Amino acid sequence: MAVSKQKKAEILKGLEEKFGKAKAIYFAEYRSIPVKDITALRKKMTDAGIDYVVAKKTLMRLAAKKHNLPEISNEFLTGPVAAVIGYDDVVAPSKFLAEFGKTNENLKIIGGILEGKLLSKADAVAMSKLPSKEELLAQLVRALNGPISGFHGVGHGLLSKFVRTVDAVREKQSQ
Repeated sequence: MAVSKQKKAEILKGLEEKFGKAKAIYFAEYRSIPVKDITALRKKMTDAGIDYVVAKKTLMRLAAKKHNLPEISNEFLTGPVAAVIGYDDVVAPSKFLAEFGKTNENLKIIGGILEGKLLSKADAVAMSKLPSKEELLAQLVRALNGPISGFHGVGHGLLSKFVRTVDAVREKQSQ
């Protein structure tokens, strides 16, 4: 069924808005995936603040061009393609795609755009293997907490040794 020009204009406007706010856009090829599976994936992504958009390839190219993003090559837009758009966490969209791709081989990451730079398929897949923003923050807190804990332990040990020494001197003098 053909889409009217008015409907295409609405879709383009929505894509332009999303591409304008996006920090990361990943492209995924999907074939023969049951609707219930895609619906479940979309729900998970929406709950995480990520958009899963299926639109005509020319509309995706126009939306990218409007925001001075790199031209989306034909190798990214072959077959049925979805754009997965991340706004805050640049790693989360690729993680969702990679996780879903483990259980369904018909979804493949084929590339992306990260903060205005084109990502190859290998780079986009590599992004999915990076720790998430929350995991990185937790690692940073642990790294910062380590020296503080060590300093606390040394300080506590010195103080307790000092108190035991003073107590021993007091006890010796009282005898």
